[in-house]
Amino acid sequence: MARASQHDAWQAGDNYDRYMGRWSRQVAPRFLDWLHPARGLDWVDVGCGTGALSAAIVAGYDPKSLIGLDPSEGFLEKARLNVPDPRVEFRVGDAQMLAMPSQAADIVVSGLMLNFVPRREEALREMARVARPGGRVAFYVWDYPSGGVEFMRAFWTIAVDLDPAAQDLTENRRFPFCTRDNLAHLARQSGLAEVEDEEIEIATRFENFDDFWRPFTLGTGPAPAYCANLPADRRRKLREKLKANLPYADDGSIPFKARAWAVRGRAVE
Repeated sequence: MARASQHDAWQAGDNYDRYMGRWSRQVAPRFLDWLHPARGLDWVDVGCGTGALSAAIVAGYDPKSLIGLDPSEGFLEKARLNVPDPRVEFRVGDAQMLAMPSQAADIVVSGLMLNFVPRREEALREMARVARPGGRVAFYVWDYPSGGVEFMRAFWTIAVDLDPAAQDLTENRRFPFCTRDNLAHLARQSGLAEVEDEEIEIATRFENFDDFWRPFTLGTGPAPAYCANLPADRRRKLREKLKANLPYADDGSIPFKARAWAVRGRAVE
């Protein structure tokens, strides 16, 4: 197993929510505002994680049905708690081979997942297969190559300064394709029609240093897994250097921003 894969560690739903879930819950409604779907439709949420996007769909768009798929049972357990709605079903599933009939949904979406799929074009083709002809297929991922998730970039900048080998674990090194143009091109290559893209930016404000640091110690996600597996003395040095170098506001909070790229298209017959 590659070193980067060893550090992904996507299993503990509670820990993911503390690390990225709170920001996922902010970007999901913005994505749906842009998608502007009708109410009462059949949805599939591929790579649903702990249910941030599914929850936003239920809250704002009154789905007829929603099926959330994710390979992590730990995430699905959290999603079922987060989205306790009888119209919603969460199942274990692989984005590259969806165990669903063709033309089963009006809209097939994916949030902050596609970069972790080895065969991304295959996953998008599967999403298009499950969509009804003319139905929407849409996704979004963080802008990793440009350091669009600023708090991640701050963490890795210090981590790499202390441990140059950590450079290979950084998201910008691992996911260089996550640019606006590349993602739109990927959607077209996967057979989607009427492809459009959009920038979504949110504020990611931490109340204080502990609010910033604690999620990195919990082990869920590439940076937290790296941090949690460091020897105690190296983790202490990383903590001290981060604490001394983060951009604090006058009230002690730590203001960052995060940018995602969203892409939408239509399935064809």
